[in-house]
Parts: sequence; C-alpha cells; structure tokens
Amino acid sequence: MSLPAPRADRESQWLKGVLDLAVLAALAREGSAYGYGLLRSLADAELGGLKGGTVYPVLGRLEDEGLVRSEWVTGGAGPPRRYFFLTAGGRAALDEGRAGWTSFADRMTRALEG
Repeated sequence: MSLPAPRADRESQWLKGVLDLAVLAALAREGSAYGYGLLRSLADAELGGLKGGTVYPVLGRLEDEGLVRSEWVTGGAGPPRRYFFLTAGGRAALDEGRAGWTSFADRMTRALEG
C-alpha cells in the first residue's frame, strides 16, 4: 500500500490555523500597518500568497476581540488608509500564542520523528 501524495494545499491549511498569530506578530514587528503593508510584511516572513480577502476578515475578528485597534490616517497623497495597531490584549495574546505554538511544534516534531 502506498501513501497518498502530499496535498498541494497543506501549508495553506496549516497557516489558516495560525494566521491570527502571524498577523499579531507582524503588527508587533511593524508597530502599525495598513492592509497592503501588512500583506507585504507577511510576505517578507515567507508567508506570501495571502490576499486582502483572507487577511481583512482576520483583522476584523481581532479588532472585535479587542486584540487590535484601527484608525483612519490621511496621507499627503492618496486616500486615507486604515492602520491597525496591537492593543495590550493583543500583545498578551501574541505572547500566549507564541508559547502555545512552540509547545505544539515541539510535540509535532517528536511525533513526526518518532
């Protein structure tokens, strides 16, 4: 019996489960970001291929949960941009998420290595 070929979308499934942590971490690195800037920051972290239609709902949920806040900022040239910032609760959630991810990754590594 042969094993099935790896699914092409496996990494996207993994990312879907932790995208909120990736967004919080990007905001922590950047200090603040608007949508396109956040997508660029995630791509710089080698999490490219994400679209606004994926990230904006995450930002909305994080804002509803009080983990990020947003404000419209008017620039010199162009329309206002909605910038997102971590809240104290977002920083705490990121710290907790980092610890949880490290623990999970360690357990998964042990499981894969036998």
